[in-house]
Amino acid sequence: MAEQTALADTGAGGGKTDAAVVRDALGVGVAVGLSGFAFGVTSAGNGLTLPQTCALSLLVFTGASQFALVGALAAGGNPLTAAAGAFFLGVRNAFYGLRLSQLLALPRVLRPFAAQWVIDETTAVALPQPTRRAARIGFAVTGLSLYVLWNLTTLLGALGARAIGDTDAWGLDAAGPAVFLALLAPMLKTTTERAVAGLAVLLGLGLLPVLPAGVPVLVAALAAPAVLFLEGRRARGGRSSSDDTAGENR
Repeated sequence: MAEQTALADTGAGGGKTDAAVVRDALGVGVAVGLSGFAFGVTSAGNGLTLPQTCALSLLVFTGASQFALVGALAAGGNPLTAAAGAFFLGVRNAFYGLRLSQLLALPRVLRPFAAQWVIDETTAVALPQPTRRAARIGFAVTGLSLYVLWNLTTLLGALGARAIGDTDAWGLDAAGPAVFLALLAPMLKTTTERAVAGLAVLLGLGLLPVLPAGVPVLVAALAAPAVLFLEGRRARGGRSSSDDTAGENR
């Protein structure tokens, strides 16, 4: 029933709902978009040129992957390893796209353009909406405001990096991951999801001192299949015990 409501094209009180969705979407777009300044400063402060920094925001446009790439390069990691880590972080957007494609049901001609905006923030705003119209508005307003602000503040941050000086002293490289975690935390509702997140954090942080930059991120991705495997074994074990008990009762 909830799924049918979410896919409805219109709903009661549409005008009020539209205004609320726009307000929420702009709040997310502006709040996260301003952190592009931190990426611009961090990227330029770690040796990337102004065109390289701006190209990452224009073309990649997924903050966690951008920070991961720049951080790995700054730590002396191999460019291929750094790119691989950033790529695997960005793969999550493909899974978001599978869900959003059904929810938004955009015309075929718009899908390649919308794909550029399939990120954590647009997904977080679009999915909870009660109607398809509201989901489309939330996705579009979040995507547009965030894309414009993120790229503008990336440029300003890159231009101002020299004036700021040592970016490590300011801790600006933590801004992107902090925003990502703030958006992710409320979505971890089940024990399995929390277990995956916790194991990924332990793997990523625990392996930082012993593996080359960028590699801990790749290893942390193994948390999901590991937890799902253990969950599957436990479920099969529970069913087996239940079958044995039923057999004894018979």
